Amino acid sequence: MRRKQWCLSACDKDAAAQLAESGGLDPFLALLLTARGLTDEVEAEAFLSAEIQDFDPFSLADMEKAVERIAAAMENFERIAVFGDYDADGVTSTALLYSYLVSQGANVEYRIPDRMREGYGISCAAVQELAASGVSLIVTVDNGIAALQEVALAKELGVDVVVTDHHTPGEQLPDAVAVVNPHRKDCPSEFKAFAGVGVAFQLVCALEGDCDSVLHSYADLLAVGTLADVVPLIGENRAFVKKGIRRINAGARPGIEALKAVAGVADRPLTASNVAFTLAPRINAAGRIGSAETALQLLLCDNEQDAIELANETDILNKQRQAIETKISAEAIGQIEENPAVKYASVLVVSGEGWHPGVIGIVAARLTSQYGKPAVVIATDGETGKGSCRSIPGFSVYDALQSCEMLLTHFGGHPGAAGLGIATENIPALRDALDAYAKTAGLPFAQVHLDCKLNPAYINLTLLNSLSALEPCGCDNPVPTFGLYKLTLCAVKPVGEGKHLRLTLKKGAAEISAMLFSTSLGEFPYRIGDTVDLAVQIEKNVFRGEIKPSVHIKEMRFSDTDEENYLKSMRLYEKYRHGDTLNEKEISFLTPSRAFLLGVYKFMKTAGKFPFDMEVFCKRSGCPYKNAATAAVSFDVLTELQLLTQDENGAYLYAESTQKADLSASNILKTLAEKGA
Repeated sequence: MRRKQWCLSACDKDAAAQLAESGGLDPFLALLLTARGLTDEVEAEAFLSAEIQDFDPFSLADMEKAVERIAAAMENFERIAVFGDYDADGVTSTALLYSYLVSQGANVEYRIPDRMREGYGISCAAVQELAASGVSLIVTVDNGIAALQEVALAKELGVDVVVTDHHTPGEQLPDAVAVVNPHRKDCPSEFKAFAGVGVAFQLVCALEGDCDSVLHSYADLLAVGTLADVVPLIGENRAFVKKGIRRINAGARPGIEALKAVAGVADRPLTASNVAFTLAPRINAAGRIGSAETALQLLLCDNEQDAIELANETDILNKQRQAIETKISAEAIGQIEENPAVKYASVLVVSGEGWHPGVIGIVAARLTSQYGKPAVVIATDGETGKGSCRSIPGFSVYDALQSCEMLLTHFGGHPGAAGLGIATENIPALRDALDAYAKTAGLPFAQVHLDCKLNPAYINLTLLNSLSALEPCGCDNPVPTFGLYKLTLCAVKPVGEGKHLRLTLKKGAAEISAMLFSTSLGEFPYRIGDTVDLAVQIEKNVFRGEIKPSVHIKEMRFSDTDEENYLKSMRLYEKYRHGDTLNEKEISFLTPSRAFLLGVYKFMKTAGKFPFDMEVFCKRSGCPYKNAATAAVSFDVLTELQLLTQDENGAYLYAESTQKADLSASNILKTLAEKGA
């Protein structure tokens, strides 16, 4: 179900007016802050300034132990190994801690596991190799919280381990010298939402005894890792990223400058979104497709020419990643569309032999976005599989995996994203278990959150200035999204070789131009003259020195859509198609009458071709939105009876027939009748 539920933030206009007056703020900015729950003048000022308040790295459990052991190793010139991870958070964590230790004259090396050969996190083999090479202290960054066996082995071999991580701990912590993780149950730190690089940064601050100097040197690494790992941009994370964006725009690090050049963003100031969607994917691509060492060397590089060569390598790897991702996504979508047991399950679970484990997380995110439900993508290699999971707000995929951990060899992660290992033979059982868990726990509809309603007449430079005050934007502080209601569609123009659309819309005297990306004219269900609602984001566009607002459409719907009843109806249809048990009332509701079927048939006879969903059918045919599920069953019945066909893209086609349809020949109707009897 691709349709999202529109949720308008509650906003107290009186409170916004009071905040604007007391804080000397632009009224629209005050309205946005209020919509995000910031009604107190002091809280609003702290949010807007994004300064670090009362920062104390020693508030993290075991930080003193970690500092004491690392300081001793530095003083005695012991061999230290920084053990990281192959994603952008792990790479930046490694670069930050390694760079600092080098600057202090430590005898230090780094190690990042190969995704394909070694998998995630520190391994027993790696521990043995490091011990044999003379390493006496291993410091993990962005991993290690689940490494019980590996830390125990290190202890046996006389190697101390300091774990720094931000992933959810299990019931037992590793028996390390120190375990620094804000999610420990006994950790007194008030702020918990750090990325792995945020925890590594605090370790360095504790070692240095000063936050400002560390932030000055490493804020860019801190920002990239924090944004790449999609942790909440609130509290200290917001302050970190704001400082980091400034350092990135100042051009302080040759590796990041080279990365900006190959990404085509060197000539403009970057925002948090630019970093998250242009720089971070290239760093991630090195670890996904090639070696994460390429990205790490790029970040550590202080030579401009070397940096350019390394940045070009990461860009090539990113292009390869995109091609592999596109291929796997197509195969995954094919599995979904061809199998109702997969498509209509509450949680999508797909698998493929030989799928590249480095991109399955991106594919899972794409499926979640496209189908509006959690997705698990598993790359199998004979009898075993590695999976990556992505979820929607309100549904913890970590908790879901925990409920069926008996089927898994291992798992870990967050509510929104997780990884797993599984025997290939257990994949069907996992699909059933996750579906059952979701039905018990409750699966929310995917949502688009609107900060407030907006009159298109107020889309101007003043509004852009208000929006810039909310930067940096990201997880839990998203780019503002506005609801533009009851606009008349006036013109549609294909752009970008037909891949995108530029729409012209009016409301009263106000006329706007808005971009709808990744939608062709044939996929566009709206007509000139339709009254529509838009969920939009507004960005600054600089062209030939002139600054103008640029409107990007994120979601679109007919203004008169009965959204609640439509979504509930289609959720019932999914339940039916999945083969779940239905009660008598549900069966009766789903079963179309002869008159209803005739209405759908006549609609298709006139239309000839219908490539859209049931929401569009309801709008064009006059069918009540609450009967969308009945309409969907009707299309199934008419296709079964060969009165309709479907093309390769799923569009329904009217099939001319000289014979009168025999509804008693429909197995769909027979089955519904038997269940309802």
